[in-house]
Amino acid sequence: MSITATELKMNLGKYLLLAEKEDVFITRNGKVIAKLTNPYQDRIETAKSLFGILPADITLEEAQNERLNKI
Repeated sequence: MSITATELKMNLGKYLLLAEKEDVFITRNGKVIAKLTNPYQDRIETAKSLFGILPADITLEEAQNERLNKI
């Protein structure tokens, strides 16, 4: 999403909440000058991509032990 600096000033709270879910690009005179983003977004996407990767019949401890034994 792209907004003007004036729009950001008038509705900062709204865009801070929106930045949790998507990047917000701030423009001035038609040029992008800044980006609001969630600093944890990469971690969230990584965690989502790993969801379901462990078999249902294995415990977290067993998975950790298996990982450590492979090193």
